[in-house]
Amino acid sequence: MNETLQRSLAGLVYMFLIIVGATLKDATTIVFLFFGLVCLNEVNKLIKEKNFWSYVFLVFALLGVHLNYIQQNGVLFFLPLFALTNILLARDLFTKTPKYLALNNKYLLSFGYVVPSFVLLVLAGNVFGEHQPEILVGFFFLIWFNDSFAYVFGKSIGKHKLFERISPKKTIEGFLGGLLMSIILSQIINYIYPSNLTQLQWLGMAIIVGIGGTIGDLIQSKIKRIANVKDSGKIMPGHGGIFDRMDSTVFSITFVYIFLILSTYVS
Repeated sequence: MNETLQRSLAGLVYMFLIIVGATLKDATTIVFLFFGLVCLNEVNKLIKEKNFWSYVFLVFALLGVHLNYIQQNGVLFFLPLFALTNILLARDLFTKTPKYLALNNKYLLSFGYVVPSFVLLVLAGNVFGEHQPEILVGFFFLIWFNDSFAYVFGKSIGKHKLFERISPKKTIEGFLGGLLMSIILSQIINYIYPSNLTQLQWLGMAIIVGIGGTIGDLIQSKIKRIANVKDSGKIMPGHGGIFDRMDSTVFSITFVYIFLILSTYVS
């Protein structure tokens, strides 16, 4: 099978599973548990950490969410900690030393970054108290639009490097193009896909995804540079690993979730 076809089929299967997981409440936990365990395994291999308890923690956390033992109120207290972890990882993009990424705080990546992201993904569909697939489906389409058009704009008109030391191919034009298309898509979603989210909430989500998705991609690029590998895994032919596909998601979902909670509370 030729490489382009393999890549296309792998991408379609991935998108299908994500949409099924986001849409069907009974499948949500199973799908994101699978992706979470694979992603966690890839991250642990990248940082050379045999972290058995992170897998156990992820399983029990998602099981707790599925059985309603862990609800929205149960994670609110930890949201600032999750956000702080993401901010520390983003801060380290500006340093030339691994710091939190590879030295003394390897558990931070597992317990403070990857595991919480998949817990929040499962909770995000129920942020208003009942399962609303349009929130998760819309979120992932914003992620995909941002990634795809950042590549298109960067490839076609990109001239100014965004963060050359970590990701030489990323450009400012690509970043702005991906952000713009995410914003446009958010307004289209708001118009054709009725939900509890307001127009401003969709707009806010698109901005967070555009900025956060890029940061998540850069964080993953730095982790891979430290590990001296091209891809985080090989499970998806032509794409690499699950962490390669979900780097934007893992970073963005924490801030999207916080934004939805705060904007709903304020309104």
